[in-house]
Amino acid sequence: MNYKSATIAFILIAFCNLTFAQSEIPDLNRKVVNYVKSVVGQQVDRGECWDLANQALTQSGAKFDRSTKTSIYDFGQPVNPKKDQIFPGDIVQFDDVELEYKRGDVIYKEQMGHHTAIVVKVYEPGAFQLAHQNTSFSGKKVGVSDFTLAHVKKGQIKFFRPEEP
Repeated sequence: MNYKSATIAFILIAFCNLTFAQSEIPDLNRKVVNYVKSVVGQQVDRGECWDLANQALTQSGAKFDRSTKTSIYDFGQPVNPKKDQIFPGDIVQFDDVELEYKRGDVIYKEQMGHHTAIVVKVYEPGAFQLAHQNTSFSGKKVGVSDFTLAHVKKGQIKFFRPEEP
């Protein structure tokens, strides 16, 4: 097998594995994604980033403990993106995160001091489409953007899987 054939075979295997895995999205995650897709372009509650996750979990019937100041940022079962598969519908919490990436000849830098988002698509391990609000690009309305873990230079990112009550 030559280099080109091996590359094509690898891409096909990776695509098939990703497609197969996406068919195994937990039902609760599907409900979260369906809710998020229904509100893209709209403001959810006050338009704060947390409001989107709150409503997505509430509307999908997920367990969500809002009893303490720290538990409201605990959106379900913790998931490690380095070891576990991330699914659409998983919630992402950013704390003091700095991103840096290059497109063409331009270097971009972004900061997320304290921000909440929801995975709506998984392109490949470590690369996602996120839905969020209270951002510079969509304001108080729900918008989507791409996110790659490899672009993180600093800070903490936690992924959570919605849980049944």
